[in-house]
Formats: sequence, structure tokens, C-alpha cells
Amino acid sequence: MSRIGNRVITVPEGVTVENVDNVVTVKGPKGTLSQVMLKDITMKQEENTVILERKNENAKAMHGTMNALIQNMIIGVTKGYEKGLEILGVGYRFNVQGKKLVISAGYSHPVEVEIPEGLTVEANGNTEITVKGIDKTLVGEFAANIRKVRQPEPYKGKGIRYKDEHVRRKEGKKAA
Repeated sequence: MSRIGNRVITVPEGVTVENVDNVVTVKGPKGTLSQVMLKDITMKQEENTVILERKNENAKAMHGTMNALIQNMIIGVTKGYEKGLEILGVGYRFNVQGKKLVISAGYSHPVEVEIPEGLTVEANGNTEITVKGIDKTLVGEFAANIRKVRQPEPYKGKGIRYKDEHVRRKEGKKAA
């Protein structure tokens, strides 16, 4: 039984949720997000609550997923999402230049990454950045792509990591 799917979603003041032609659109103070309704799931709206129901047992697996997607869209248009990244290593740094993020991560050349539409990247010094946006999947995916440029290694801990990430450290070789 999907317990997350049965959860009642409360819509805060200033946010509208609409279902037109199987496309859910959430509008709020920070922007607008839309998502195609998954198959065999219907949406009922009463005043400031949204309830999702499944038509048959085949939609059981996607019931909770759709509920979580709508909940994430509501949080995104009201509060927004952010992900912090930091870079460790001698000479490693971030540099935001307009719509590009330039990463110096120990390679022979600086790595340039295009910042997607709908996201903002703020530099908190040379070694820390914050990725902000209203779409949770877009923020998480872009932060993961930045982290892939130089993943943290376990011996010295150098590389790009999330702010709250713990990197398990290993002991190096022992001298004789």
C-alpha cells in the first residue's frame, strides 16, 4: 500500500495548482512549474488541498512518485531549492562569469560549464558556490554535473564535494 501516495498535499496561500489535459501546473511567487500526470492517476482539488487517487492497482508504483513530484513543485515555487558545493585542493577554485561557471580543478585547462536557464549560481568566495532554483531535479542534476568534474578522492580529500557531504578517508601506504 502506498502511504506517500495517500498523503494529502496542502497548498499554501499564494500558490495555485491546476490540472489541464493531464498536465499539472503549479504557479507561485517564485515562478511556474509543470509536470505531466503519470498514467492512471487522477487529481482531486478541494479548497487548499490536493488528493491523488489511482484508477487501478497497476498505478500503485507511481502513486507516491506523483505525490512527491507535486509536493516538490509546491515547495519550489514558494521557498526554492539550493545546493552548496565546495572545492578542496591547492589552486582549485570556482569562478562565475555571467552565464558560465569556470572551474580550475588541477587539469591543464579550466573547465567551463554553462549554467542552465532557470538556475542561479552564487560564489561565496573562491572555493564555495551555491546553486539555486525552483526545480529540484534541475538543481540536483546541475550540482551533480559540477561534482563530476573532479570527484573527491579518499586519500587527500581533494576535489569537489557537497557542503554536507562526508568523504571517507583512507590511510596511504606505510613506509618500511
